[in-house]
Formats: sequence, structure tokens, C-alpha cells
Amino acid sequence: MNAIEFEPIGVIHSGYKEKFGIPRQPGLVHSITATLELLPPYGSREAVRGLEMASHIWLLFLFSECVGKGWKPTVRPPRLGGNQRLGVFATRSPFRPNPIGLSPVRLEAIRFERDRVLLDISGADLLDQTPVFDIKPYLPYSDRIDAASFELAEQIELLDLPVLFRPDAGRFCEEYSRQRREPLRRQIEELLRCDPRPAYQKQQSGREYGIRLHDLNIRWRMTPEQIEVLEIIPTGD
Repeated sequence: MNAIEFEPIGVIHSGYKEKFGIPRQPGLVHSITATLELLPPYGSREAVRGLEMASHIWLLFLFSECVGKGWKPTVRPPRLGGNQRLGVFATRSPFRPNPIGLSPVRLEAIRFERDRVLLDISGADLLDQTPVFDIKPYLPYSDRIDAASFELAEQIELLDLPVLFRPDAGRFCEEYSRQRREPLRRQIEELLRCDPRPAYQKQQSGREYGIRLHDLNIRWRMTPEQIEVLEIIPTGD
């Protein structure tokens, strides 16, 4: 078959500014919202008429950071500790023959601002500026399959550890939340309990990491007993 070209219908505006730290699956962090801006000529009231009746939608998107980086027939899934190889089609690795992703997200609102159509969503695992190819309503009667199973990933794995904030970091969260109306402390807690560390580093207790969220650099570390937020630094973005 000949090559097929797709044109993005929209672009994601998200607090996730870099690949590291984004939840590995959708629906794990609900307090961080994103916005899908539809692009001309797709950004019209007619194109989304009736979509407000859907509580959730599917987004078909491009793993834009993986374009041109190739793929391999087997990968090492983080869920298996990075030590076992599976076929790429048995995983959700972004490094695929065609770097296309599919995520179900909650549709919070549809907004019309002058000539712009904006879809506010939550539960997204999408990098800022991600191109979106299509939107489809989530149909509970057919999209949900109660008998479905996958032996390697039967349930959500979240860390059950306390998240402690150093005094300056805690005060920063309070002030940021007042100014930006973002529940920053809860966002950080949800994000870090997803354990964004690379699989091969999960036995290295106490190592310091940084995550970009909104216009901030979150510095943190993890031990077997707790997750500690060390510092929150504005990036000026």
C-alpha cells in the first residue's frame, strides 16, 4: 500500500512539558487537566455538535517525541522491571512502527472562544503540544468489555506511600494554588504515586529527580518509606 498522510485536527495544551514524569497510562491522574484546541477548519461548532452528551472521549494522537526514533520488534516494559522483553504489539510502548497513541479521557467541558473550539479534558497522559488526529465518543455499552483480561497488567499499580513536602515546597503549593487555581499539591501527590522513575533505577533509594509540570520544576526523591518533595522551582516558561 502507498503511504497515507494524516493532518492533525487539534493540539493538546497540557501541564506536562517533557516526557519524563507523564503517567504511563491514561486515567491515573485526574487533578491535572488539559485542553484540546481544534485547528481550522475542524474547530467549528458544527464539528462538535452533540459531543457534549459524552462523558468520555477517545483521542487518537501522535507520539510526537518518538517520530523518527525508530522501533524494535521487542521492548522492555517498565511494568516488568525493564528486565523482560515482549513483542512491541503486546505493549503500549510509544516506539512503534507508526507512533500512534489512543487514550480515553474525561470530557469536562466544551468552550467556544471567538473562533476557537476548546475541549477541556482530565485523565490525559499527553505531552504539551501533542498533535491529535481524531476524536470519538466513548460508548460504555460497546467500549467497556467486562470479560477482558491481560495477565501482565490486571490492575492499576500506584504507590501507597506518604508524600511529604518540605516547608518551603508546601508554602509554594499554597501560594501557587491561590494564584493559578490549580490544586498543585494534589497534582504532585497523584503524579509521584505513579512512580515515574525508570525501571532500572527503582532500587536506587534516595536518588533526586526533577519533573517539569506547568511552569515549574519539581525536585523530589523516594525512599522505601516515603516520597519527599524537596523544592519547587519556577522555570520562567
